[in-house]
Amino acid sequence: MKRREYKTALLLLLPALSGCFVHTRTVKQAKMPGVIMSATAEQLVQKVNRQCQEINSLSAAVEFTATEGGPRKGKEKTYTSFSGHILLRKPEAVRVLGFVPVLHTRAFDMASDGKTFKLLIYYPHDRVIEGSNTVTNESPNPLENLRPRIFFDSLLINCIQPDDLVTLTTDTDTKIDPKTKQLMLDPQYDLTVVRRKPDSQELLPQRVIHFSRVDLHTVQEDIYDREGAIQTQAIYGPMQQFGPQRFPGTITIKRPLEEYQIVITIQKVNVNLTLNDDQFEIKIPEGAPVTKLE
Repeated sequence: MKRREYKTALLLLLPALSGCFVHTRTVKQAKMPGVIMSATAEQLVQKVNRQCQEINSLSAAVEFTATEGGPRKGKEKTYTSFSGHILLRKPEAVRVLGFVPVLHTRAFDMASDGKTFKLLIYYPHDRVIEGSNTVTNESPNPLENLRPRIFFDSLLINCIQPDDLVTLTTDTDTKIDPKTKQLMLDPQYDLTVVRRKPDSQELLPQRVIHFSRVDLHTVQEDIYDREGAIQTQAIYGPMQQFGPQRFPGTITIKRPLEEYQIVITIQKVNVNLTLNDDQFEIKIPEGAPVTKLE
C-alpha cells in the first residue's frame, strides 16, 4: 500500500519538478519558399539527360581557388587564386591551363584523352608528370592525385544510362538567404543512381544528383568510389547568363577523402564549339624531366 501511495505522490510531483528544470528559448524560424515544384524520378532523369545531350564541348575562362587540408590533417592551406582556361570535348577529352598570379605566365598545362594524362608544370621550372586517369597508388600530396577527369565529371553532369537504376527521395536543409539574411528552408530532391553488381543482388551507388525544388535546377552531385565512399562532390552556384548560355557562376569541387577542394569561378563560357585534337595535346619541352605516376 505504501508503495502505491509513493508512486501516486511521485506522479503528482512530476509536473512541478519538470517545470523547474525546463528552459524555453526563442529560435529563428526558417521560412518555406513561396513556390515548391514537384517531379517524378523519370522526369528528373529526362531533365538530366536533356541537359547532358545539349552540350558536346565547352570552353571556359575561369578563376581557380584551391584549398588543401582539413580535420584529419589538423590544418588547412588556401592557395592564392589564379586565372585559367578549361577545354572539354566529349566523350572524355580535357585540357586545363593555369596561369601564375600577377605575372600571368603559364603555371601548368594538363591534358587528357580519357585514358592517360600529361601535366606540364612550368613554374618554377619545367617538369612533366604522366600517368593513368585512374589513381592506383595515392600520393601523400593530395594535389598530385588530381586528374583531368575530375573537371570533366564536375563541369558536365553525365547522362543516366538505360541500365542504371534510380531512386528518388526528398530532403530539406536550411540556409541563409544572401539578400534578406533570413533563415530559409531548402527542400530538395535526391536522385540516386545505382548499378547492380555483376552476378550479385548487391547494388553499387554511382552518384546522387541533388535538385532544388524551388526551380528543379541541379545544385550538387556526389560521385562515389567502388567502396561506396563519396569520392567527388560538385556544388553548383546560382545559374548565370553567359551570352545565350546559362551556366553556374561557380562550381566547387570537393575531394573529401583527400581533403582538398577547388572553387572554379566562371568568367566566360562558350559551348558546342569545334575543338580539334591538337587543342588537347601538350608539347613537352626538350630536356624536361618526366615523372611517371600510377
